[in-house]
Amino acid sequence: MAELTDPETLRETVREKYAAAARAAAAGAAAPSSCCGPSEVALTDASGTQVFGDALYGAEDAAAAGTALEASLGCGVPTAVADLHEGDTVLDLGSGAGGDVFISASRVGPAGRAIGLDMTDEMLELARANAAAAGLTNVEFVKGHIEQIPLPDSSVDVVISNCVINLSADKSRVLREVTRVLRPGGRFAVSDVIADPDMGAATRADMAAWTGCIAGALTREEFGQTLAAAGLGAVEIRETHRVHEHAAAAIIRASKPTRGACCDPAALEACCAPTEKADCCVPSDSAPSSCGCQDAA
Repeated sequence: MAELTDPETLRETVREKYAAAARAAAAGAAAPSSCCGPSEVALTDASGTQVFGDALYGAEDAAAAGTALEASLGCGVPTAVADLHEGDTVLDLGSGAGGDVFISASRVGPAGRAIGLDMTDEMLELARANAAAAGLTNVEFVKGHIEQIPLPDSSVDVVISNCVINLSADKSRVLREVTRVLRPGGRFAVSDVIADPDMGAATRADMAAWTGCIAGALTREEFGQTLAAAGLGAVEIRETHRVHEHAAAAIIRASKPTRGACCDPAALEACCAPTEKADCCVPSDSAPSSCGCQDAA
């Protein structure tokens, strides 16, 4: 029980599970028997249907991802609902072997960029090798934590992830970071696990269930509230399939508003006259006077 109160212990346990998966994939072994490594949650459900991993992808996406999907531990296909466009910059949180990054790269084209963020050296090495083998030039893999994304403010158009946010001990911080790096109007589209409200304390306290993508999951209501508190709107949470007695996989989408109480720095630079600055922001009677971007007239 004490282990689950220590964010560093959680992070290191998750990191080792992913490192083991990367080593297995690099050696040509099958993916672990469960999401994020051995745990009570199998890749298949009680009926034998695969609910985690590469079987969730269609033929076109599988072709774009190549062998990277062999190491997939995800619970969905976020690129299917991310509404990617030519020229977009896409960030994949917890990018693993790079499958969703490669799919994104094929959709955003040469003018776009797909960035994978991962904390695990073994996964980063595997992803970079996969990218080199595929000859991809519009992808990049960076090391870091999803609670402290090493990218500038307002630098990406879309944030995706696949069964990763539930593994963080500080999901509020993750989503605040997502809001920070998204450009105004930017999109958030992830596959993740949502917990049933009646998930018991024993499951919540089980480290194996946490690294198995279950114990750390937010409920639908909690996820929606956390997204809103982080400054994201137009929230949509749609269950796709059951993955556990007390949890389901879901597609979660949201967006960063194009207008806020204060101007985005890039938008403010583009404004000249006070009246134009006012167009960057909410009406002056509802914006903090410290913003300095309301109509001065």
